[in-house]
Amino acid sequence: MNPVLDLSERLSVLPIIYGSGDFALEVRRRLLSMRPDCVAVSLPASFADAVERGVERLPLVSAVVQREVTLEGEYNYVPIDPCQGIIAAVRTAMDMEVDRAFIDLEVESYEEHELVLPDPYALKEVAFEKFLAALLPALPPPSEGGQRQGRIRRMAYELHRLELEYESVVFVCSVADWPWVRQAYAERAPYAEHQRTGTLPECRRVAADCLYFALGELPYITHLYEYRRAEMVADASLAVDGIKALLIEARDLWAASLELEDGHWLAPQQMGLLLKYVRNLTLLDSRLTPDLYNLALAAKQVGGDDFALVLLDLACDYPPQRIVEDDEEMGMGIGMIVDEDGRAQPCKNRLQGVPRIWRKLPLKPNPPLPKKQQWGQDWDPYGQCSYPLEDQRIESFQQHVREQARILVGEDQAKVEKFSSSLKDGLDMRETLRNWHTGDLYVKEMPPSRGHIEVVVFLFDTPADPRLYTWQSTWYAEHEEESTLSFFATPFIDNMVGPGIGQALYGGCSFIFPPRPIADIWRDENLSFAQSLEERLLAGALMHSQEKRVVLVSPQPPGARWRRMARKLGRQIVYIPLKRFSAPTIDRLRRFHVLNSKEVRSYAARFIRDIR
Repeated sequence: MNPVLDLSERLSVLPIIYGSGDFALEVRRRLLSMRPDCVAVSLPASFADAVERGVERLPLVSAVVQREVTLEGEYNYVPIDPCQGIIAAVRTAMDMEVDRAFIDLEVESYEEHELVLPDPYALKEVAFEKFLAALLPALPPPSEGGQRQGRIRRMAYELHRLELEYESVVFVCSVADWPWVRQAYAERAPYAEHQRTGTLPECRRVAADCLYFALGELPYITHLYEYRRAEMVADASLAVDGIKALLIEARDLWAASLELEDGHWLAPQQMGLLLKYVRNLTLLDSRLTPDLYNLALAAKQVGGDDFALVLLDLACDYPPQRIVEDDEEMGMGIGMIVDEDGRAQPCKNRLQGVPRIWRKLPLKPNPPLPKKQQWGQDWDPYGQCSYPLEDQRIESFQQHVREQARILVGEDQAKVEKFSSSLKDGLDMRETLRNWHTGDLYVKEMPPSRGHIEVVVFLFDTPADPRLYTWQSTWYAEHEEESTLSFFATPFIDNMVGPGIGQALYGGCSFIFPPRPIADIWRDENLSFAQSLEERLLAGALMHSQEKRVVLVSPQPPGARWRRMARKLGRQIVYIPLKRFSAPTIDRLRRFHVLNSKEVRSYAARFIRDIR
């Protein structure tokens, strides 16, 4: 006999935390091992038929809804959630073909009782009985004469009746009611009579886009529980493994939406940072497993708004709910449902787990396609300008590239000599190690580089597809801190993100600084020999540069044709590999926005999404 869970030789109690997949697994495991004659649950008898019909329809998620006897027309409901311990108990009992008993008190208006409890993930490391014993000091007693006390005493009375009919009974109830049910059972406290109820409970399918409000776990995690149950795969560690699977799948979907040939930049290192961020946010909430808000916040900070939006959509996705049913689906929200007349009505969850609360997370969603098309039609072809914040970002980056190029040029001209009296510009380790056997030290001298670097060329996509990068243009500086810019990119009109705001993707670009006017390289007949977009961009940079050296940042080093072209024009290409710079930085720089006029700059920040 278990002194913690058994009330008698015939009766055992399984106290659970509602809305937890870990407790649902524990209930199923214990029922399969105990093999009772009857499984009792803390729901009224009027819900029995509708709940069992809903369980038979799983994995399709539904809710058993009852209208209460109140002037306000409130509802209470039971979510048919695979990760609810009560539903798991009914489902397991039906699979085992044992009797079910619904023994809660029938009431006119159900009263909710919210209680903050520890994270059920602790069951992975703590025994079930120890976990329950640790909760005892924090469980509040029912108020004298209140509805909760009446329900507890009625359930204790019904348990005495079940003992007379069955040899083995298992009662599944909320952990908050468990000690007081035990007390009322031992004292044989007077019980309350059933009250007049409202309408007969009915089972209704929950709308697919409202499942987050109906399920205890995330819809994506609930689907994984159902999938592993159907495939008979171990699911004991799914509380954490499911979060990892969610992040990885969201990353893949996000990467596919970028339409980049080199894939995404959320490498294992960035994913590790994201997981650490999620862990810290979760600990600040005094939890062991993260909620959707913490996951989305971490995704926004590491991957930007796009990644966070993809994660939110995927976390709320539950594939089995896409099945078309004959009955009308029901919309839900936090404390609200949509009745048959299409009106939002207040409702109460009889199996309330961790309370759902609204939390603000500023994200800029993708506009719908009709809106994009309307913005594209309203575009004025005679006015366009850049977004100043992006100008500052890319100008700062190309100035950094110039500094890197000057260092490279200086290293190429370095002189190495044996140390005599001065270290000059530092010890040359390579030459010193080469002559280690002689015991001599070698130092290097970096002569000052002559001339300046005026032109920097970036090639982000090679070979560039001319069918993708159909927009070629030259922009002139608005002030002395900007460069003269030539580029080829995707057409911004195909990706409108706001009224008068289009987003494009650089394939390649060149900067001339200090700025000065030049002929448009895309219409210059002198550059007609170029065989590709990249070659024409580089040829224009070599032709218009007033300095000998031109910096080329590219995934691949310049070929023999490009070097011959540079020599013919009397120029020298200084090559810097693109992979020297981080992938997030490159992705952020490649995406830029085109505004229809300078007036659009006043509200552009409301529509331009953050790209990390």
